[in-house]
This record gives sequence, structure tokens and C-alpha cells, in this order.
Amino acid sequence: MSNKIYKLSDPSGKTSAPPLREGTLGPATLDIATLYRDLEIFTFDPGFVATASCESKITFIDGEKGVLLYRGYPVEQLAEKSSFLEVAYLILYGELPTNIQFEAFSNSIKRHSMVNEAVLRFFTGFHYDAHPMAMLTAVVGSLSAFYHDSTDIHNPKHREVFAHRIISKMPTLAAAVYKHGTGQPFVYPKNELGYCDNFLNMLFSVPAEPYHVDPVSAEALDLLFILHADHEQNASTSTVRLAGSSGTNPYAAIAAGIATLWGPAHGGANEAVLNMLKEIGDVKNIDKAIAKAKDKNAGFRLMGFGHRVYKNYDPRAKIIRATCHKVLQKLGRADDPQLELALRLEEIALKDEYFIEKKLYPNVDFYSGIIYRALGIPVHMMTVLFAIARTVGWVAHWQEMIADPHMKIGRPRQLYTGTAKRDYMEIGKRI
Repeated sequence: MSNKIYKLSDPSGKTSAPPLREGTLGPATLDIATLYRDLEIFTFDPGFVATASCESKITFIDGEKGVLLYRGYPVEQLAEKSSFLEVAYLILYGELPTNIQFEAFSNSIKRHSMVNEAVLRFFTGFHYDAHPMAMLTAVVGSLSAFYHDSTDIHNPKHREVFAHRIISKMPTLAAAVYKHGTGQPFVYPKNELGYCDNFLNMLFSVPAEPYHVDPVSAEALDLLFILHADHEQNASTSTVRLAGSSGTNPYAAIAAGIATLWGPAHGGANEAVLNMLKEIGDVKNIDKAIAKAKDKNAGFRLMGFGHRVYKNYDPRAKIIRATCHKVLQKLGRADDPQLELALRLEEIALKDEYFIEKKLYPNVDFYSGIIYRALGIPVHMMTVLFAIARTVGWVAHWQEMIADPHMKIGRPRQLYTGTAKRDYMEIGKRI
């Protein structure tokens, strides 16, 4: 708490003095929990852009300075030196693991990678061209009907088993989503493979011929998963917290997060980048596209540039840019016309005064879409891969919330602007 006093008053003269709470980093917050009791007023904050909905120790973002920390560690250091599973452990448990802890965690994730056969049979109920996110949302929600041995949310051991299970099974389910759409048989996980190698094998291998996971692809995917593992109180994480605050089955809470991530304004951004590149069509059309982007009346946006939170360069974009160019060179995809278009667009935008002045730098979605395309991931599957990575953050925030002794069910209020009270009129008397 701070010693500063902020007094608020209503027209009648009644006052309230909400305390100022200061965190380790970032802006202080006014604790307005008693505001309605004191003054009978609410605060109005559409989109919750100036509201701290919870207290958290997991992730910190400073959008002005371009800072992203997982449990205090800069994402740049983790991306350079760590692995996705090690970062997952860090986000879940708060500290980097020892060798013994990491081995036990990795083995647990591997042991939980298979899913009940009845879950796989659920896919026969989906049409072959069902959207991958629709299938993933439904199938993850269906896990609520299984694993009854670990759904007591007030039991810390049950919460841990759930965390390991969902993080482990997400790649298996995501690969099954892809296979169902292609008409190919499901591929079972292999415990001798690493997390990303295993996923790529389940995604692309077929029984008819051997498949060898490309190490460059696995390394790039591991980096993307690290960068997407958590991002503070975004729309999907807030949804998981809100759903979970009711005490619902944790798989149902994660399914709610997946459904939110599906929205094009959230997880569909890298899809939007590739659709934009398709619309531009050719390198020779870039100048026209940039001119349209500068024209407020043109109704055209350059997707993948700028960020709602980061008013500086997205720190994740700085990391992923080098990997993007490395992947294109090593996989021999640099001659892909759409990828060539993307790199040319990036080059021009980074030098254009309009984009520099407005700080419209390429963001993580711009580069991740390009990398996914280079890896052979279909556009409609990209948000599914985002969901695999973000599951770690969702679970960590859910665990943090459930373990909080002061947890309350989420119940936002509103400013009502509808019709005032009126009396019912019989249908024959209505004009």
C-alpha cells in the first residue's frame, strides 16, 4: 500500500478514500473495492483497458518500453537460452527447474500425451471441413467428461495433475484436428521425442513412409511457443479466469479460453497477416498497399504492424525476426512469392517515416505467420498452434486464481442506458 490518499466524492458530498496499491513493477492501482459501498457509484471502463482485474505474479509487460517478463525473466533471455518446456515449468511453478525437477516434469508431460480413444472418436462427429478451432474448443471441453480423478479444484495435487495433462494433450488433440481435416489417420505420440518434435511428427507423418522431424522446424516451433506462452491479462486469459472463478471444471475453463482466442482480433492475427499478403498479391503492389494504409478513408490496414499494448517495438518481434529469416533460408522457402512479399513489406515499413512516427513496427504475429507458412502449417491451423503455447499461461493463471484465498466469482457491473421501468400492456391495447 502507498501513503498517498485519493479522495473521491459524489454530488451529495459523501467521500471515499480508496487506497493506492503498488506492485513490484508497473503502474500503481486504486483499490476501488469499497467504492459502491461508500458512494453507490461504479467505475466505467469499456474493455477494461484501465482496470486491474486481479493481482498476479506471473507475467509483466511494459508496453511503452517494450518489456516482457515471465516470472521476472526477460523473454529475450529465455528465448535465447531456454526451451518451451523449461519456460512452461517456470510459468507454472515460479522458478526455473533444477535438472532433477526438469526431468520429472518432462517425463510427466510425456506420460500424459495420449488421450482416451473415446476422445478421438469424437472427431467422427465433425464434418471434414469444420474449422480447426471449432473442433479444438469442443474436444477440449469434452475432456471434462473424462479424468474425474483430478477435477477437485481445491486439491493442489489435482490441480497439478490437470496442468500436466492439458499441457501434454494439447499437441495430440491439435494434431488430431489437422489429421481429421486432411482425412489422414491419427498419429499417436512418441515418448522418445521432444515436445515440439513429437507434435510435428503427429502433424505431418503418415503410415505409408518414414518421416524425420527437421531440427530447424522443431527449433523454430519451440521458440514460437516460448514467445506465445503467456501475455498477462489478455482476452483469453481473462476469460479463463472469469470462467474458472465460478468453480467450473478446469477443462471447460480452458475451452472457454480457446473459444476467445479464436476471435480474429486476438489469436487470428497471424492468419490475418497471410490473408493480407494474399490480398496485396505481388511485390509490385506494395507501394499501393502502403498508400492505402496511410489513407484513413481507404478502409485498408496493414495487418501485423503495431500492437495494442506495445507502443514500442514488440520485444517478441525482435527475437522472432532473426529466426524467421533463418527458417526461410534453411528450409529453402525464401523464393516463396508470398514470403518474398512479406519480407519486402517489412523492409519498406521499417524505413517509412509514417510507420516510424506512429511506431507501427512489425509485431510477433507478422513473423509467426510467415514462419508457420514456411513450416507448412495451413493458415486455418495457425490459431490452433497459438492455443498449444498459450495453454501454459492459461493454466498458470487459473492455478494462481484458484489458490488465492480471497478469490471471488467474477461479476463485472454495467452502466444501464435502457428503458426505465414501465408497466405491461395487453396486446390488444398496443398501438
